[in-house]
Amino acid sequence: MNPTYIGLAVFVCTFGGALLGLWLRTRLPAHHVTDATKDTVKLGIGLVATMTALVLGLVTASAKNSFDSADTAVKHTAIDILTLDRVLARYGPETREIRAAMKKAVGQKIEQMWPRERSQSPRLAPSESTTSMEVLLDGVRRLTPADEVQRRLQARAGDISETLLATRWLAVADGTTSIPSLFLGILVLWLSIIFASFGLFAPRNATVVAVLFLCAMSVGSAVFLVLEMDRPLDGLIRVSPDPLRYAYERLNQ
Repeated sequence: MNPTYIGLAVFVCTFGGALLGLWLRTRLPAHHVTDATKDTVKLGIGLVATMTALVLGLVTASAKNSFDSADTAVKHTAIDILTLDRVLARYGPETREIRAAMKKAVGQKIEQMWPRERSQSPRLAPSESTTSMEVLLDGVRRLTPADEVQRRLQARAGDISETLLATRWLAVADGTTSIPSLFLGILVLWLSIIFASFGLFAPRNATVVAVLFLCAMSVGSAVFLVLEMDRPLDGLIRVSPDPLRYAYERLNQ
């Protein structure tokens, strides 16, 4: 789902619904726009508005959970990288090449997922950086401990390496949305109905049209922001790479 297109679609549907309501007002007989009719419509729209608020709250909560999970995973990954580097350093000088390879792999992954050039798109699929991490893990397994301390450090390094290797699927998971399309479709339908009711009993003047336009634009922007937040590693609202860059700068020290 492209957040920009969906946000525009929400704006078009809601503002179109408002204009439809303004148009219908001029076509309805006078007895269809009495105070009793208005009160009944307000009750029905109040129910729809309540359900819409609940669905929008669920969608927002789902997107926020996705963003927070990705942000937490990035921070934990940075901690694991620094921990692995120190474990290997404590093992001895024979891990120097492994540590250098790890720093190179981390740098590649950061550049792939958070390119410094804004014109470049993030590359989220597992690629050569994953292969580098697998080579790193194989290097840890091939170490020959000389005593019990090194055996424990090797085991610890192997466990952390496996954890880091598993994070390659974080980007794959980010490619799937946590917001069902049906949820989104029903939300747009209800919003269109609500805006149509606004126009149905509103006077036809430039102020009303301008306010309805701004309201529709605000709703479309809100849906756009929610969908952007549901893609924490790709889009305008992305998880910060600062924890990983901090860890990268301190590797091999």
